[in-house]
Amino acid sequence: MHVIPVASGKGGVGKSLVAANLAIALAQSGRRVILADLDLGGSNLHLILGIRTLTGSIGSFLGTPREKISSVLMQTDIPNLQFIPGDAEIPGLANLKTGQKRMLVRKLLSLDADYLVMDLGAGTGQTTLDFFLTSSQGIICTTPTPTATVSAYLFLKNAVFHILQNAVGRKGRGADYVKELFKNRSGLRQVYLPEIARELDKRDPKAGKAFREALRRFKPRLVMNMLENPKDAEKINRLRRSAQQYLDLDLLHLGVVYRDDLQDTALASRLPIIRYKPSSILSQAIYRIAEKIIQLESEPHEGVFDLETIDDSFEAAESEAESDFDDKMSYIEELLDSGALTTGDLVETIKSQHHEIMQLRKQVNLFRSKVVQAVNLGFKV
Repeated sequence: MHVIPVASGKGGVGKSLVAANLAIALAQSGRRVILADLDLGGSNLHLILGIRTLTGSIGSFLGTPREKISSVLMQTDIPNLQFIPGDAEIPGLANLKTGQKRMLVRKLLSLDADYLVMDLGAGTGQTTLDFFLTSSQGIICTTPTPTATVSAYLFLKNAVFHILQNAVGRKGRGADYVKELFKNRSGLRQVYLPEIARELDKRDPKAGKAFREALRRFKPRLVMNMLENPKDAEKINRLRRSAQQYLDLDLLHLGVVYRDDLQDTALASRLPIIRYKPSSILSQAIYRIAEKIIQLESEPHEGVFDLETIDDSFEAAESEAESDFDDKMSYIEELLDSGALTTGDLVETIKSQHHEIMQLRKQVNLFRSKVVQAVNLGFKV
């Protein structure tokens, strides 16, 4: 079973939309798919799927640990797709105990399917990181905004340090070194992982080797969501460079997804966008990402990609951004010519986008002020 955790550094980047529609696309390809809502503090994936009544949930399962996890598996009206609902109504469920997490992960991984897609909570909480690292090839969903890309970097940074702690264990010279690092919190802001790895090799060669092997297997994948124009696709390159330089990570790019107001209409109709309008630009982008995942899983690379493959993935994403934008413009022209979209509708859309741009500018100004403060503290992003 291929495990695909879907995470994001912050909320509001369309992570759940990507997870739900990706699971459907994989199921439509003939694969047996289980979609699990593990955003335990704010579970709402059933709304995107259009499910009105829940017969069970992660919360009820955790309350009766002797139960099989199959007891909360829901059959959906989509062939090949089963669903495990989360539970946002039980206080404290987002902060599971270590034993609960291990038990839940063990039972999730025992399920019989081709793909397990896990929609995780936003941010860098301990539970989210633990779930994300059940697979070496999870998906980081982000958007072109500065706050979202920085949050994605911080998520990766926390994941790498999680891997470091797991690799060195609790005892030994390597563990002592990592404890020293965490005592100096201000020093952790200025992280240069290759230097940390070299120091770990000196102090504890066995732990250093374990960490390098674990990091080598960790190959997270990117999805850039909510694009407005082709230039937005280029903004992910800063995240890629930062991950390479400071975290010694190579990121594989799965593709881009344009913002589409049709998603709100689909949600109001209680249908995933990929079923509401399969021919939409957004749906086609999801299908494209699903095809890449299926192709990648069939190749004998053991999760490790060469630099040429990684470069190609970023170039392909930029090319797809250009192509999708052309298709989007052609679609608008067709609507105008047919009368389905009036000039007034177009003006209202532009006004709405202008308002969003103004909000983004405020975010950028806030981000700039934080960057200035961070630079003064010696923090490198």
